[in-house]
Amino acid sequence: MAAASAAELQPVAQVTARLQALLDRARTAKPESAIEPPLPVSDIIADVDALHDDLDERRDQTYRFNITETAARRIFYGLINSTDIEDPAFVQVWNLLDIVLICGDRGSATPELSCYLIEELLDSQTTAGCRIVFDYLESRRERLVAKDFHKKNLVFLRSCNELLRRLSRAEDAIFCGRVFFFLFQTFPLGDKSAVNLRGEFHVDNTTKFEVPVNADGEEMEVDDEPFKGVNAIHTVKAETPQPPTKPGAKATPAKPVKKTPEEVVLSNSELYPIFWRLQQDFSDPTRLFAKDHFATFQKALTVTLTKFKKTPTVVSTKSTDDDKRGVKRKLGDSMNGGATDHFVDNYNPKYLTSRDLFDLELSDLAFQRHIMVQALILIDFLLSLTEKAKKKLAALEATNKSLLYSFTLSANDAEWAGDTRLTIAKYLEQTPTLQIGRFYHRMVDTILARDKNWVRWKVESCPSIVRDPVPIELELEARKGARDAARIRRVPERPPGAIDLSFLDEGKGGGLEALKHPSRYTAPSAEDLIEGVRTDKLDLEMAMDDAEKASLDNAISNKTWRALRQVRASNLSLLDKVDPTKDVEEIFNAARTETTPEPVLGSQGESGIGNADSAPAVTVTDGDVTGTGGETQQAEPMERVEPADVAVAS
Repeated sequence: MAAASAAELQPVAQVTARLQALLDRARTAKPESAIEPPLPVSDIIADVDALHDDLDERRDQTYRFNITETAARRIFYGLINSTDIEDPAFVQVWNLLDIVLICGDRGSATPELSCYLIEELLDSQTTAGCRIVFDYLESRRERLVAKDFHKKNLVFLRSCNELLRRLSRAEDAIFCGRVFFFLFQTFPLGDKSAVNLRGEFHVDNTTKFEVPVNADGEEMEVDDEPFKGVNAIHTVKAETPQPPTKPGAKATPAKPVKKTPEEVVLSNSELYPIFWRLQQDFSDPTRLFAKDHFATFQKALTVTLTKFKKTPTVVSTKSTDDDKRGVKRKLGDSMNGGATDHFVDNYNPKYLTSRDLFDLELSDLAFQRHIMVQALILIDFLLSLTEKAKKKLAALEATNKSLLYSFTLSANDAEWAGDTRLTIAKYLEQTPTLQIGRFYHRMVDTILARDKNWVRWKVESCPSIVRDPVPIELELEARKGARDAARIRRVPERPPGAIDLSFLDEGKGGGLEALKHPSRYTAPSAEDLIEGVRTDKLDLEMAMDDAEKASLDNAISNKTWRALRQVRASNLSLLDKVDPTKDVEEIFNAARTETTPEPVLGSQGESGIGNADSAPAVTVTDGDVTGTGGETQQAEPMERVEPADVAVAS
């Protein structure tokens, strides 16, 4: 009765009439009957500002806001009661929400009034109608969060969470994803509304499965029983006796070989309770702090991975109709990638734990991947409790003590966890094909790496990740640097430190003609090199610094080596006189002072004149052969003939 009497008040009726007039104008400003486009602000902003004209000036702002809210709700309830959401006339509701949103931004109504109306609209619609309402939310998201978001965030969070409770994770998975994406895009990245600062696990997510019942009708304990006598059951007996060790000795049968837990392959009925009991550890990892529970988890996960490896996998595919489930085909039978397309839209919100379905689930590759990803998450949690990892956390500013556990994983358990993680990673990479498996494993590994960063952020009590605006001075300096780096640069005619290339000028004695000079292609003689050594030694005595001395020493060694190489071709015996303690100049001077060899005469006598068949007389000098005719020919490298070895014919 109070609400009805308030709606009949003169100020409420006056504001209601003005809002109705705004709706009539909205039909002209927006002739479309769809959600898009939004109502133009410029067409109605004047009427929105005049919404409270002629009201009692003695009333405060709260009174004016209440009047606007009462009038808006009166029109809103009338529209949603009389119009179906799929009716084109329902555009009046979208226009009213736009008007109320503009009123909140202009100070004519409370900023969160439009959010309250959207929340009530979601409550009044079915799932199909909520999808249409969410189309409006997604299209107006930027407008809704642009101003006074701190007054609207709780309404958004409450309405979206309530909508998620109504939706089925199995039938409305895509719609649930839209809701989550809306929340992610609406709330700031560093908002603590969904951070879970205390690190609480979702222990309410229980998995029910069939537990074997004993003769008394009581449920049997399945934690340890499946592992009792595993080695005794799975023993391998020798089919043939071993050969005797001695001649005439009797053959001794071989001892049964026990299989390691990694080699044990349980039957589906044996694995069923062990497998589903793993979900309890996945939902509450702190159970593994107890030694017995951890040992049971190790055995259960080991036999599960072994069973996965030994089970042929298939990929379930979907038909063109999304509402029908497709048949199961082998990986090699996919056409046009149809088998791999299953992984794009496969979603299992809750496992089916029937014994009859367990065989099919074990052979489903998507099902195996879900379990192995769960195992990776839990193993990463365990590896974060090693002594080394806890020391890294201790070095941080760890102020959130609720995420720091006193339990420390032993070295043996840490080694097992690391080996198991590597085994799972290799299995994920190999299925269904190497390329697709590697892509899937890289995606999972990237997500887990980012999750570690989020855990570290929560350990530090979620410090603000909002960066301060860049100062104007730094921005101007950066702009100046960008302009300087991108400006057109002119190369000077003679840059500093450039090499003088005037020797290439043909008109100044350079160019190709300079390259034709014999000094450009003729090796210097030994005398020239010795003269260069003498000059370098004089320069060495006048050197000013160590760098110049080192350069001259290098030049002397180079020229000495080249001079000795020249001598090798003409006077090989001179190399025997080389002494490292003497200068090469002294060796050459001593060689010049020795007796010059006499000319070699012909065998016909002193006149050197013989018959036509005899060889002419020659004179051997350093590197040249001079014939009787005066010609000078280059001699082949040979050993120098000493005067004592020259035979003069009589």
